[in-house]
Amino acid sequence: MPDAPRLPIRTRTALAAAASARWASRTAGRGKGSMIGGLIAEKIDPKIMARLAAGKKTALITGTNGKSTTTRMTAAALATIGDVATQEDGANMDAGIIATLTLHRPALLAALEVDELHVPNVADSTSPAVITMLNLSRDQLDRVGEINVIERRLRGAVDAHPESTVVANCDDVLVTSAAYDGKNVVWVAADAAWVGDSVGCPRSGEPIIRRDGDWYSSGAPSFRRPTPDWWFDDDNVYGPDGFTAPLTLKVPGRANRGNATQAIATAVAMGADPAAASKAVGTVGEIAGRYGVQRLGDHRVRTLLAKNPAGWQEALSMIDPDADSLVIAVNGQVPDGEDLSWLWDVRFEEFENTKVIAAGERAADLSVRLLYAGAEHTVVDDPLAAIRSCPPGRVEVLANYTAFRDLAIAMNRAGAATTVEEK
Repeated sequence: MPDAPRLPIRTRTALAAAASARWASRTAGRGKGSMIGGLIAEKIDPKIMARLAAGKKTALITGTNGKSTTTRMTAAALATIGDVATQEDGANMDAGIIATLTLHRPALLAALEVDELHVPNVADSTSPAVITMLNLSRDQLDRVGEINVIERRLRGAVDAHPESTVVANCDDVLVTSAAYDGKNVVWVAADAAWVGDSVGCPRSGEPIIRRDGDWYSSGAPSFRRPTPDWWFDDDNVYGPDGFTAPLTLKVPGRANRGNATQAIATAVAMGADPAAASKAVGTVGEIAGRYGVQRLGDHRVRTLLAKNPAGWQEALSMIDPDADSLVIAVNGQVPDGEDLSWLWDVRFEEFENTKVIAAGERAADLSVRLLYAGAEHTVVDDPLAAIRSCPPGRVEVLANYTAFRDLAIAMNRAGAATTVEEK
């Protein structure tokens, strides 16, 4: 694709510098170098994202939870109609997006995961065909006030791009508010198991009334759950004009069925065939180490990631009750949020009959919560040692961000081998 001659010299210089940075990073053994390449490219040419996105039909996928999974599913569905630029590593801020567009310049389609607060800027640069909004909840107690800021910023992005189709989860009150005034909204009933952050109406401040799967604002009765265009059940996905197709996924959990439905709706809005898109989302398995199964000695280990109360509640519902052991690893570093009082918002009571091992830097805090939940448990601070202390068999591991990251490195060094999980 002869893009280079059409790009300004500043952009070509930025691309060359990014390529050099990637090479240097790989040569030095410091990783792929995509992020540093993106940072350097943006520093040289602040308009490089817009220039690389020009000519691409782009979907932006955002939300507190499920961004990486939904983006991977959207990319799989879009791949049925063409080459797709998408992140492989979940780098969802400007530098990571620039790196992705740099590495996939010939692709005419893009499915980009975007951090919620970066959506306005990325939307201005990419002029997206679709903005897909999954859910909104507090990410960490350290940042509790941010949720209202995010809703307003997403609402502003929708207003600023009336030409974009908005694919929005109508079960999530905050997402619905952000998308409500859009000119072209596709509503998806993608579920909202966590409602603790939307008890009040974001538009009036009055209580949200919920009844039998429906909701409305007591202070602004016209603001209520829209009728969905897409929805799902335990077997199928349903869409406009009577469309029905089996929804068979490799990834577990009801939340991921909602993610898949939004991915299908996004791809269809961009021209994909509904049946082909529905089949394609079922090919997505491991996402950046999540849901994958590895063999470590006598253990088959499946790792799940949760980063906030809503994510923890969803991930806990994905735990296989027939697993031989469950390791829960919690750190309290800055990326995790140093205030762990959210542990008391998560229903660990469901594991009162399951033997659990509490691990991670904040294993003691987790142990106290498990004690009050009536969950029998032991404490092994090191997550890798916790896995090795389990009896032979299947081990489910649920970890927050830095615990998940550090365990992945430790398992790789310990020689863990990826295996194929049986359905």
